Amino acid sequence: MTTAFPVLLGAYETPATADETTATAHQTADEPTATAHQTAHETTATAGEPIATAGEILGRCRELVRPALAETVGRLHPWVGEMAAYSFGWCDVGGTPAEGAGGKGVRQALAVLCAEAAGASGEAAVAGAVAVELVHTFSLLHDDIMDGDQTRRTRPTVWKAYGTGPAVLAGDALFALAVEALAAVPGAGATAAVRRLSVALGDLVRGQADDLLFESRPWTGATAVGPEEYRRMAEHKTGALLGCAAALGAALAGAPESTATALDRAGRHMGVAFQVADDLLGIWGDPAVTGKPVHRDLRQRKKTFPVLAALSARGPGASAAGQLATLLEESPDTPDDATTHRAADLIEQAGGRSAALAEADRHIAAVERCLEGLPLAPRASAELRTLLGFLARRDI
Repeated sequence: MTTAFPVLLGAYETPATADETTATAHQTADEPTATAHQTAHETTATAGEPIATAGEILGRCRELVRPALAETVGRLHPWVGEMAAYSFGWCDVGGTPAEGAGGKGVRQALAVLCAEAAGASGEAAVAGAVAVELVHTFSLLHDDIMDGDQTRRTRPTVWKAYGTGPAVLAGDALFALAVEALAAVPGAGATAAVRRLSVALGDLVRGQADDLLFESRPWTGATAVGPEEYRRMAEHKTGALLGCAAALGAALAGAPESTATALDRAGRHMGVAFQVADDLLGIWGDPAVTGKPVHRDLRQRKKTFPVLAALSARGPGASAAGQLATLLEESPDTPDDATTHRAADLIEQAGGRSAALAEADRHIAAVERCLEGLPLAPRASAELRTLLGFLARRDI
């Protein structure tokens, strides 16, 4: 195989991201949340054999998938392939190899872990892991354009570095490549795998469409965005691909359809929790960890869960909710720092931050209910719970 950018054929070992370093540092606190609901059987089965941290799990899965992902991306047109490699953090503009700017690889890890939980080797899920990682990256390229985001993971976004048209083209190429990767799966499973990915893609587009339409809806009143609409949007925009990753991993490992379906539901609940956590980070996240400016979502006037929950507050939070509504309705299209700081304070006073944390916790509990009773390998199941706990909490 040949490629225009040597970084794809370089060392497959990927350094931990800032998120993962933080996860490892706080793992003592995070792991009880992720594993508190393990069955007695699972706890006994892994006794004396410590479960890896979330960062270690992500790193192991990335190392397993990276060669196939690099080989797949290497089949692209050289210029498009460079943009794809840049989006994965493998190179700088111009193709010079780079390290440390890539994502965590959450979706590919879910595919690998669910294959292992189904009793197979993680290698059984590699084609599915490649496909979901390509789709996720495609969605980020287009999402950054739609949101006007100029940075991602502390670097210029692809559209900012290469131009809008080229970034759209690179996203389209990754989307096509994802379908090709799954269609090449040997045996009868390819058709079902492509169908499952297509359903997730349709849901992802629906979620993104709703998210964009939310921007033109009023902050209050009969046509304001409600919590149930938000949950549906989050399930589609974020949960569909997480559920697809989990289900693909299990299905490619030969798991029963009932197991794959339950894992899909778990992933969708995880997506809502993940999106709510992302909303919290979008207001209060540390830019050194998120790679995004503080109060970014408030500057973009996004209708995220903490804001919606705060606006609907009653009782002690009602006064702050009213002040927040007035502030949002009267603020300019691009609020200044003083306005976003005031909005963040009012959201917290109205209970929006605590409500968002509670919402994430409810969906984490729903994930656990989906996993209960499934015939999953104990160690892989425990690692899956560790990863899911980290994803939902992160630094919120």
